[in-house]
Amino acid sequence: MTGKIRGPVTRAALWSLKRLNDRRARRAPAPDTGTVRIVLHHAYGMGGTIRTVLNLAGYLARERDVEIISVVRTAEEPFLPIPPGVRVSFLDDRITARSPAARLLSRFASRLVPEQENIHHTVSLWTDLRLIRRLRAMRGGVLITTRPAYNLAAALFAPPEVITIGQEHVSLQVHRPQMRRLIKRRYGRLDAFVTLTEADLAQYAGLLKADAPRQLLRIPNAVPRLAGDLSHLDERVVVAIGRLVHAKGFDRLVTAWRQVAAAHPNWILRIFGGGTPEREQRLREQIEEAGLTDGVFLMGSSQEIGVELAKSSIYVVSSRYEGFGMTILEAMSKGVPVVGFDCPHGPREIIAHEHDGLLIPAGDTDALAGGIRRLIEDEELRRTLGGNALRTAARYDLDTVGARWDALLADLAGLRGRPDPRHCSLGTPAR
Repeated sequence: MTGKIRGPVTRAALWSLKRLNDRRARRAPAPDTGTVRIVLHHAYGMGGTIRTVLNLAGYLARERDVEIISVVRTAEEPFLPIPPGVRVSFLDDRITARSPAARLLSRFASRLVPEQENIHHTVSLWTDLRLIRRLRAMRGGVLITTRPAYNLAAALFAPPEVITIGQEHVSLQVHRPQMRRLIKRRYGRLDAFVTLTEADLAQYAGLLKADAPRQLLRIPNAVPRLAGDLSHLDERVVVAIGRLVHAKGFDRLVTAWRQVAAAHPNWILRIFGGGTPEREQRLREQIEEAGLTDGVFLMGSSQEIGVELAKSSIYVVSSRYEGFGMTILEAMSKGVPVVGFDCPHGPREIIAHEHDGLLIPAGDTDALAGGIRRLIEDEELRRTLGGNALRTAARYDLDTVGARWDALLADLAGLRGRPDPRHCSLGTPAR
């Protein structure tokens, strides 16, 4: 809960919720891991988190009943295919006709999603009520939440018989101090919390300490199976993928490309990803001012990114920070070597420097240009790194990573047979 909500009303609500949880805990059935619900902000959107969550849902649906609960819906059809056996439901469907209550409450800002969350402006009081109602209606099963706001909500409102697992798809250091305080206060109520990198796991362990969930562990994303053949590494094409946001550092990439274009004008750079019209316009203006309109192309979003990677010879990561770097693995799965900034946290845990790619000092655009030029000019090195990249990607196969989720669910079901007072104690709400 955000804002300055204090006083007897809040205390009474939390006391009532605690009593309800106490009663439900006494009547709770045996743990059920055959039903899995995953809360995702916008299942029909595009982005790395959505892609990897759908990938996980498809794996879990092989032997379980899996539902994705999409908090909002703003598109008629999914941008990415929904895996077989996975159901999708929507809490705040903005495509269909809305009730008077929905229209009224949607005018008020969310009190559940902290203002420090970048989705705060996309949700409302109506969204809050729909999410709380859905959480409280759950009867057993597993609940996986996929971003801090929904992890916090699950920790506070999920019934005691529900196994709760929070995920982090960026990194702890990205979050502001206010958000970190909420995380420290509430995440211990989750049954498990999963990070994507070892570095982030260490940071969360340091923050949460004795207040950590029963299971605090790292499970990386699995690389999805993409359309398209392996790359022949003979096209004069460099690719970058990501939303057109500050974190992805495409402004730095364009700066670096000036040096690459000067030395190799017959090579081109393709940037795939959507963004706001304002952000796209700024990047286009930078490209024009740099005189690179014949060599740098903003391709927009693509549903066939595997096909596009197969037509490239080098993949570039110019990010200021990465939660994991799913696109790195996607490029490697096509045998494409990666040149990437050694930014927090993902690239270093995937890329082995001089083995399957090149790690560049974070933010050094001259060095980034040098790394790209090196792979352009040294075909033998490019092919060696590409071959090794293919083997690296194989370690993140869906079956391999999925088995770790199977093990986690089995462990949590066993742990649920032991008392845990955190599920019956709400305490005072964090602000």
